[in-house]
Amino acid sequence: MTTRIPKAQILTSNGDSCTLKFMELQQVSMIDEALTSLGEFGEVRLIVEKGKLRFLVTQKSFDALKWQPGEMSG
Repeated sequence: MTTRIPKAQILTSNGDSCTLKFMELQQVSMIDEALTSLGEFGEVRLIVEKGKLRFLVTQKSFDALKWQPGEMSG
């Protein structure tokens, strides 16, 4: 007898629930954390290998017109 593990479900902004088909809930949290860390500018790329999310790449950008000394190290 095999035990079925239920797929993770998330709540959408309008209150509906949605079953995750591709990612695990932990991966969604990782993406959310990456987006939060970018600040005003940046991008997040998801690298998929063999049908599985394998890497998350972040790139943080800075507005050259608004740059202040020491801003990039923080």
